[in-house]
Amino acid sequence: MTYPETRKDSLAGDSLHGTFVADPYRWLENDTSAETADWVKRQNSITDEHLATIPFRQAIAERFEQLYDFPKLGGPMRVGELYFIWKNSGLQNQSVMYVRKGLEGTDEVFIDPNAIDPKGTTTFSPIGTSTDHRYMAMGVSRAGSDWQDIIVYDLSTLKQMSDELKWCKFSGAAWYKDGFFYSRYPTPAKGTELSAASRFQKVYYHKLGDPQEKDALVWENKENGDLYVGLGVTEGEEFATLYVSTGTNGFEQYYHDLRSGGMPTPATKWVALQTGFEQKTSIVAYEPKGDKLLVMTDVGAPRYRLVAVDPKKPGKDDWKDVIPQKEELLQGVSTGGGQLFADYLKDATTRIYRCNVDGSGMKEVTLPGIGSAGGFGGQRGDTFSFYSFTSFTDPGTIFKYDYATGSSELFYRPELKFDPSQFVTEQVFYPSKDGTKVAMFIVYKKGTEKNGKNPTMLYAYGGFNVSLSPSFSTSRMLLLEQGGVYAQPSLRGGGEYGEDWHKAGMKEKKQNVFDDFIAAAEYLIAMKWTDSQHLAINGGSNGGLLVGAVMTQRPELYQVAFPEVGVLDMLRYQKFTAGFGWVPEYGNAENSKEELDYLLEYSPLHNTKGAKYPATMVMTADHDDRVVPAHSFKFISALQQAQQGDAPVLIRVATDAGHGAGKPTSKIIEEVADKYAFFFHHVGLAPTYTDQGAEKK
Repeated sequence: MTYPETRKDSLAGDSLHGTFVADPYRWLENDTSAETADWVKRQNSITDEHLATIPFRQAIAERFEQLYDFPKLGGPMRVGELYFIWKNSGLQNQSVMYVRKGLEGTDEVFIDPNAIDPKGTTTFSPIGTSTDHRYMAMGVSRAGSDWQDIIVYDLSTLKQMSDELKWCKFSGAAWYKDGFFYSRYPTPAKGTELSAASRFQKVYYHKLGDPQEKDALVWENKENGDLYVGLGVTEGEEFATLYVSTGTNGFEQYYHDLRSGGMPTPATKWVALQTGFEQKTSIVAYEPKGDKLLVMTDVGAPRYRLVAVDPKKPGKDDWKDVIPQKEELLQGVSTGGGQLFADYLKDATTRIYRCNVDGSGMKEVTLPGIGSAGGFGGQRGDTFSFYSFTSFTDPGTIFKYDYATGSSELFYRPELKFDPSQFVTEQVFYPSKDGTKVAMFIVYKKGTEKNGKNPTMLYAYGGFNVSLSPSFSTSRMLLLEQGGVYAQPSLRGGGEYGEDWHKAGMKEKKQNVFDDFIAAAEYLIAMKWTDSQHLAINGGSNGGLLVGAVMTQRPELYQVAFPEVGVLDMLRYQKFTAGFGWVPEYGNAENSKEELDYLLEYSPLHNTKGAKYPATMVMTADHDDRVVPAHSFKFISALQQAQQGDAPVLIRVATDAGHGAGKPTSKIIEEVADKYAFFFHHVGLAPTYTDQGAEKK
C-alpha cells in the first residue's frame, strides 16, 4: 500500500538528560493548522479507500443497526417528587431526558438534545440538585469535548434559568443555601490554545441569578497549576468537603464545618483528613447520629475500608472501623434509607452488601447473576431506590429496591434482537510472565469449538486503578453471533484487586501490564481458542497505549490491532490538556534519566522500528481534548514508515467527536461498521446474517 507522504522534520526533538530524542513528526501536534488538516484528509481518504474494498462493510452496518435498534432506558433519578428517566427509542442520536411526577406519573420531555442539536453531538448531564429539590445544575458538552458549560433549571417550572457558567471541566455542582460550589479554569487569553488552558483549576461559589463574574472565589493554589480540585457538600449541608489531586496516585482530603464556620473563603483553614498524594481517603457521608464522618480509605487497607471519624478529632489514631478491610476489593460505599451499601469486587464481578450505619447487620443483596451492579444510594428519608445490573449479554436491567424489606422488583428489562441464553461467559486464570495469576473473562456462543482458529477480540485497559467488570456492548454481538470469541483480562495497573494491584502496573512497573496482556494472548492460543492469524487486540485511551506497546513488542502475535484514542508519545503526553494528571501513573521523562529510560523503553511512538506489523487501524477524533489526536497522528506516521509487511496500517479520524463519550448513534454505527469490517476482513471471516429474526428475549 502506498501511504500519503508525511513530512519529516530532521531537526525536531528534545535533549533529555544528555540524550537527544528525535521527533520528526512534531509538526502534527498543531492539529488546527492547514498542513495538518490536509494530512488528515489524505489519511482518511486512503482509509476509506481500503474499507470500501471490503464487500460486507455495509452488511455489518445494517446488522449492527438492527442489533442496536432496541429501546434503551436509564435512571430513574429521583429529585423530590420528580423522577428523571433517559429514553432512547433505539436509533436516536442522544437519549431524551423525560420527567414524571410520581413514579406512576406520565413521562414528559424535559430535555431533547436531538431537537437542540440536529447533529447529535451535544450532551446534557445532571451534576447536582439543590437540597430543597427546587433546582438542578446541568453540564453541557459539545462535540465530545471535556469542556462544559453549566446551566440551571428551575424544577418548579421545568424551565431553564439565566445562569450560565463557562470554562468548566471535571466539575460537579455542590449546592449550599441559594447557590452551589463548582470548579472552573481561568478564562483563556485571546489566542491561547485550549490545550494550555487546563491549568490552575479553582473552586467558586455561584449564587443563583448572578452573572458568572460575580461568583465568589473559594479555593485556589497560585503556585501549582497542575492540580485537580473539587468541593462537595454533605446531604444536610453540615460539611463542605474538599479534595485536591495531582492525578491517580492519591489525593488530599479536607473538610470545613458549615454549621459553625459558614461559607468557606480563600482564607478558610480547612481541617486536613488526608495530606499528601500517595493514598486515597474520601468522605462518603456525614452521619448525624453520633456526629461522625463516614470515610472510605486505603490507609492501612490497600483493598479499602470504611471508618468513622469524629470531626473534632480527625487524627488517624482515632479512626474507628465501620466496615473493615476484607479479602475482596471494597470499591465504593453509598448511603440510603439510613443504611450503608458496600460495593465489593470479587474477581472483577460485583457483590453488594447492606448494613446499618455502624457496620452491624451485614447482609448480601441477591443479584440476578454474575455481572456488574450499580445504584442503591439515596437520601436518609427514602424508602426505596433503584439499581441496574448488566453483564456481557445483558445491556442493563433496572430494579427497584425496597430499603425496609431488602427485596428487588423488576422495573425495566429491554427487549433484545438476540437471545442472551445462547452465549456463555466463563472466567479463567492464567500465569503472567513473572508467574502472577491474572483473571480473564471469555465470552462465546454455545457450541463454539476450541479449534485454534476462532476470530477473537482481546480487549483490556490496565491502568489508573480502573476495574473492568462485565459490561455490555452491542457491537460485541457482531463477533459473538458469528462464532467468535471475546476475551477481557484483569491486568495489573487496574483496580480489580486493590491499590497493590494498581501500583504493580504504575511507572517503572508498567511493563507488567504489557506482560499480562501478552500472556493472555499466549494463553488463548495455547488453549486453542484462537491463533495469531485470527487474533485482534483492542483498547482505548490508556488501553490504546497498551495496544501500541504490545504490538510493537510482539508484532507477530496478533493479526489485527486497534489502538483507540491512545496515549502513544510517552515523552510529551504531559504537555497537553489533562496530561499533567497522568504523571503519577506513568512518570515524566523530564524528571530524571531513570524515568526517561523506562518510558523510552516502551513508548509506542519511539519503538516503531522496521517489522511486519499486524493490520492496524489507529482510531482518534478531531475534538479529543483529553488524549489529543497528535498521539495518533505521530504514531501512525512512524508506523507507516516502519511497516515491512503487507498488512495495511491506517488511521481513522472521526470528525466532531471527542474522547468517546457522547457520540451520536449515527457516528457509532459508522465507526462500528468500519472497525468490524476491518477486523473480519483481516482475520478471514466473511460474516453471514441468515438468522436476523432471532427470537426476542
